[in-house]
Amino acid sequence: FTVMRLTKPTLFTNMPVTCEDRDLPGDLFGRLMKEDPSTIKGAEALMLGEMLTLPQNFGNIFLGETFSSYISVHNDSTQEVKDILVKADLQTSSQRLNLSASNNTVTELKPESCIDDVIHHEVKEIGTHILVCAVSYTTQAGEKLYFRKFFKFQTDEVFLEAQIQNITTSPMFMEKVSLEPSMMYNVTELNTVETGDEGTSTFGKMSYLQPMDTRQYLYCLKPKSEFAEKAGVIKGVTVIGKLDIVWKTNLGEKGRLQTSQLQRMAPGYGDVRLSLEMIPDTVNLEEPFDITCKITNCSERTMDLVLEMCNTRSIHWCGVSGRQLGKVSPSASLSLPLKLLSSVQGLQSISGLRLTDTFLKRTYEYDDIAQVCVVCPYMSRES
Repeated sequence: FTVMRLTKPTLFTNMPVTCEDRDLPGDLFGRLMKEDPSTIKGAEALMLGEMLTLPQNFGNIFLGETFSSYISVHNDSTQEVKDILVKADLQTSSQRLNLSASNNTVTELKPESCIDDVIHHEVKEIGTHILVCAVSYTTQAGEKLYFRKFFKFQTDEVFLEAQIQNITTSPMFMEKVSLEPSMMYNVTELNTVETGDEGTSTFGKMSYLQPMDTRQYLYCLKPKSEFAEKAGVIKGVTVIGKLDIVWKTNLGEKGRLQTSQLQRMAPGYGDVRLSLEMIPDTVNLEEPFDITCKITNCSERTMDLVLEMCNTRSIHWCGVSGRQLGKVSPSASLSLPLKLLSSVQGLQSISGLRLTDTFLKRTYEYDDIAQVCVVCPYMSRES
């Protein structure tokens, strides 16, 4: 079972290693970089190469974007299977959506054959989205089998678009259109284009709004760190701020309009939120490194948590799996230092943490927690 997000490729990045000519390697590293086909000729020391690379994980998806994914079910066995049903659901904080193009069963799937599907969804909610893919089939012996896979991705930031129209019969000079955020948010205006040291308005030099003309203003909102870290504060309906509009008519009369507090339905983080407090940017291959996780109880009940650490193809956890973390009260959090190592070079995704609430026998899985760049040092520490 394979799921791949359909996104545009990015430029390949490498880690250039250089030294001075009088050092022991001499011009060895320089010659190796010049022979590397992924580097730019004449600029081998730049990290950004000229080759394209496909995305290695789901990454972040922003509010308003369309999430597209390719799903493939492949028969790796030597036997033909029958009555194959592939389902793809998207679980958000408020609803579960069926994204499958067809809910009809496939009569048979021969060995080395596959079933392909492409799904699309316009993201309209912020927070964690979980793609739940399930496959059911019948073997030649008549046995009905079923398995599921979960793929999680995160949406970041909130974009507010305000549309302002001049419904009078005379032109208006738009003196100011700003968003005053509430105490929980920081705001960034996206209505200027940076040119050198100064910003130029996207509407041009003239700030006049002709009769019946319309302008659209865009703002980016991010929760302040002190509120984003507190469980339950950003949950539910919250105010995000109010628009302040100031204009002048053609004879200089001044007008001002301030809206009431704008509201949005912000998602929750589920019962248990896991965030990273500390992680290195770059680590050495097959050398243990430390991270610090923060576990927050976002529910209204006390939890008794057990931590399990599951190794992946490239990430290996150091320590005992199945640790008792103890009881965590509502809205309380605990800091958890962990040690792990990577056996594969490149940009690796940290995955494989699982929390279980022993009171309700409920399990929470955390994949793609963060990413770390794994490099292979050209000299060992002993030398």
